[in-house]
Amino acid sequence: MCGIVAYVGHRQASDVILKGLKRLEYRGYDSAGIALLNKSLTVYKKKGKVSDLENFIKGQNLTSHIGMGHTRWATHGEPNDENAHPHYSATKNLAIIHNGIIENYSSLKQELLRKGHTFFSETDTEVFIHFIEDIKENVGCSLDEAVRLALTKVVGAYAIVVMSFEEPDLLIAARKGSPLVVGVGKGEFFMASDATPIIEYTNEVVYLNDQELAIINKGKLTIKNTANLPLTPYIQTIDLELEAIEKGGYEHFMLKEIFEQPRSIMDCMRGRMDSASGRLTLGGLREYINKLVNADRVLIVACGTSWHAGLVAEYFFEEFCRVPVEVEYASEFRYRNPVIREGDVVIAISQSGETADTLAAIELAKSKGAIIFGVCNVVGSSIPRTTHAGAYTHAGPEIGVASTKAFTAQLTVLYMIALIVAQRKGTISEQKYHEMLVEMENVPSKVEKALKLNTQIQIIAEEFKDARNFIYLGRGYNFPVALEGALKLKEISYIHAEGYPAAEMKHGPIALIDQEMPVVVIATKDGSYEKVVSNIQEVKARKGRVISIVTEGDTLIPKMSDYVIEVPATVDPLMPLISVIPLQLLSYHIAVMRGCNVDQPRNLAKSVTVE
Repeated sequence: MCGIVAYVGHRQASDVILKGLKRLEYRGYDSAGIALLNKSLTVYKKKGKVSDLENFIKGQNLTSHIGMGHTRWATHGEPNDENAHPHYSATKNLAIIHNGIIENYSSLKQELLRKGHTFFSETDTEVFIHFIEDIKENVGCSLDEAVRLALTKVVGAYAIVVMSFEEPDLLIAARKGSPLVVGVGKGEFFMASDATPIIEYTNEVVYLNDQELAIINKGKLTIKNTANLPLTPYIQTIDLELEAIEKGGYEHFMLKEIFEQPRSIMDCMRGRMDSASGRLTLGGLREYINKLVNADRVLIVACGTSWHAGLVAEYFFEEFCRVPVEVEYASEFRYRNPVIREGDVVIAISQSGETADTLAAIELAKSKGAIIFGVCNVVGSSIPRTTHAGAYTHAGPEIGVASTKAFTAQLTVLYMIALIVAQRKGTISEQKYHEMLVEMENVPSKVEKALKLNTQIQIIAEEFKDARNFIYLGRGYNFPVALEGALKLKEISYIHAEGYPAAEMKHGPIALIDQEMPVVVIATKDGSYEKVVSNIQEVKARKGRVISIVTEGDTLIPKMSDYVIEVPATVDPLMPLISVIPLQLLSYHIAVMRGCNVDQPRNLAKSVTVE
């Protein structure tokens, strides 16, 4: 949510910033703005898209070697021009962009109002920059010291960049709970919410940690913390290609990422698994793996699609590792005084590695002595730096707001973790262990086959694009897939959809079934197949329209379904990697046919970095 780009160097700053803001559009936003320094410190901002901002500033003098830009996702104050970032200080000598929430802004604002300050927006961010300037003027200190002192007084989350009219080579950035990366080029520096706006210019970056400041002044980078202790910048080389963040000929990033799944699943397993030798290793877990092997209980914390991946993992860990598993919404975890005991292990799942609720859950669990494992996609993000151990999914950048390849990559890592634990505990037979490895290696080709159903799924989408409601049903390993299918549909097409365990349909949802209600049933052949057959018959008896996801060669369920999608067979635990593919494609095509913005659904952000 929200996006930050800043630049100082020899290039035209506005070109770098506007291009960078477009690369960050996937994060979700409702307004955009830019600040440039030439004869004055000038702010341009506009409600709407970056393209609206570009039209707004046409014909203006944008010549500048330093500047910063922002895409805002509204928290304090409605989306409009006044609340858009950047924001000026009282004298307009300073400007700020900010991701996050300042929780004590109201008390700070009242104090500043008593001093005669005037505010032009409803935002906490404008209060923040007024507060910084107030400290600078009253203490008589440098700007970076004023920023540091202000940060010791504010409560909340932030990633900020501050620039000054009086110091035309100075950018000051800081973070706490919201991501910020500094790109180091030759005689130039970049700042951004993530690496996507930077990779075109440099692959050398510094990831700021919480309560750290980056000060760029006259071509020099200085890092210190809010306690005023100097730090040595740790420059990392990022492995990210520009092509990975382009659409590559696809109409939308979401479609590209759906079709990338055979490769992303393979990349997730590459170098970690070999069925011929029975080798399965995850280097990031090595030091702490015995903690997981000996765990009395496993807690999985996640949000959204990652939570659904955790639900599948619960089935898998309990079946093969014989350990109790609880899957928690990270957003609720720390608000109900959870029981966390010595011997418990927490697995935190997040695509971005910056999910605020998941980070908060991690901190709570760590404070109670739990060992934390992370499953994350973004190298250098906050969760890998906060957890004791973990594994990257190596899925590559996911730009579409609706997660697709993140889900299957997370499942792949979770399967591998569970198999390592099960083998070490002796709770899985060698025959079953090798069978699982062989089947996992076959999954990418089976996903590739499922993707060939795209044209057929488009036809089904055309039939149901005007539906107002959907129900998704699944049992066992496919119940979380039903939840994920429903989530995908509602978040990008804005059709109301709900997922249920198929057997729960009789306990309420069956009242909704009529000839207008599409019911998507994940009915692959598994241990509950006959029960699902009965559930379909109950739907048909009430004139519901059934779309069935079945295993290739099934002859029974197609006879009682209105539409059938056949997917390749695999063992039950791995079926979610395949059965989810048609649901992703169905939601995508329905959304496109309804004219929805698939990659940037309304009101949604890719990474929820504030509560």
